[in-house]
Amino acid sequence: MSKFTLKERFEKALKGTALDIVPVCSVTQTGTVELMEMTGAHWPQANFNADKMAALALAGYEIAGFENVRCPFDITVLAETLGCTVNEGSIDMQPYITDFPCKNKKDVKNITVPDSLLDSKRTSVVLDAVEILNERVGETVPVIAGVVGPAGLASMLAGIKNYLTWFVKNPEVIEELMGVLTDACIEYANGLLERGAHAITLIDSEAGPDIISPQMFEESVFPLYRKFCRNVNGLKILHMCGDATAVLDPLGDAGFNGISIEEKVSVSFAKATAGDRVRFIGNVSPSDTLLAKGPEAVFIEATACLDDGIDILAPGCGLAPHTPLENIKALVRARDDYFSQ
Repeated sequence: MSKFTLKERFEKALKGTALDIVPVCSVTQTGTVELMEMTGAHWPQANFNADKMAALALAGYEIAGFENVRCPFDITVLAETLGCTVNEGSIDMQPYITDFPCKNKKDVKNITVPDSLLDSKRTSVVLDAVEILNERVGETVPVIAGVVGPAGLASMLAGIKNYLTWFVKNPEVIEELMGVLTDACIEYANGLLERGAHAITLIDSEAGPDIISPQMFEESVFPLYRKFCRNVNGLKILHMCGDATAVLDPLGDAGFNGISIEEKVSVSFAKATAGDRVRFIGNVSPSDTLLAKGPEAVFIEATACLDDGIDILAPGCGLAPHTPLENIKALVRARDDYFSQ
């Protein structure tokens, strides 16, 4: 019997405290079609209804075995609140953006943080779901809430083409937009923490080296991360899709407690680069392994992550909706086997 609750172990792992075993969590999306069928909480309804969102999030812990709960499942919550038009998706497709407000550079001036940010139809659902989850399991199980970061939001509000073009030709426009969006992220993140979240995952893949240069990141995005981390009153994790290797060193100084990395990043290299400044979460491949292979392949890859010194064992990104339940369960089996030897 562990001397720690799952919540205590998660918090200690993020703070670099010596532990009995490494937590198995998902700091990214956990909804799968199998879990939807088992709970009756299906997409798209579970993205727009707090009770269904909480029920599906709980299934990630109670059925799949993750040692946390995590919501929401999609990345359009703040984007829709700030002016994007969203298609609600389907049972195996997340909501996606169909139109955006910043067609031209001058449109950026119109983007402000609304006074009703936390009362919007989308944010209020997530805030209510977080409160439900905290009431259900919050004493013993960590509740993690996802928030899209300033670069990700900017790419949604301006469209990816404008985002990339302006970053190169008119960086001051993108910086102005991201500045406003950072304020929205801070307010929303603190709202989630006040309602019972124990940690925030800032999802910001559009700030990574696969999209913009490391120099652009350091000059335009890194100061916003510092501001976010200074002003958000709780545990903070950054998730960056793709190969984030080139920005791991500055990320170590941003103020995040943890960084969630994909399988493209070497765990041992990441730890050597960042030292004791930040903890790493990941990085079993969600598509190549968890979705496409069987439990034994998951077991092998998870064991390799543990060998490399991962601080929290997790999928390297959000789960694909058709990820088999038995593959998710293999993550915990691999961890238990690793620490029983």
